[in-house]
Amino acid sequence: MKIDDITQASLLYDFYGQLLPKRQRQVTELYHEENLSLSEIAEEFGISRQGVHDALKNGEKALNEYEEKLGLVEKFQRSSDAVKRIDTIIDGVIRSLQSEDGGDRKRTAEKLREVKDIIDKLEE
Repeated sequence: MKIDDITQASLLYDFYGQLLPKRQRQVTELYHEENLSLSEIAEEFGISRQGVHDALKNGEKALNEYEEKLGLVEKFQRSSDAVKRIDTIIDGVIRSLQSEDGGDRKRTAEKLREVKDIIDKLEE
């Protein structure tokens, strides 16, 4: 599993983990959050490594289906990216306003309009 896949699996678990059946939730948490191996989890529950693998795969499939239907992780990531962009723009506006000439009002207004557009897109 690549780092991005691991991060995505953790985010999906954070958002939807409580919707999983108890055993799938426990296996998924031990695997993704506690970094236990399939063998370690199998020993913990007294089941086969294949049983752990199946529970893990079924849990991951369910988490992906929740995301397809609800899209909460995607919305969270979009919001997070938008906040970062807004923060960068605001820093630029502040620097401009603090400059010796007091900044260009037209450029400041354009930047604030850009912030408003970003926020409007989040509300869609």
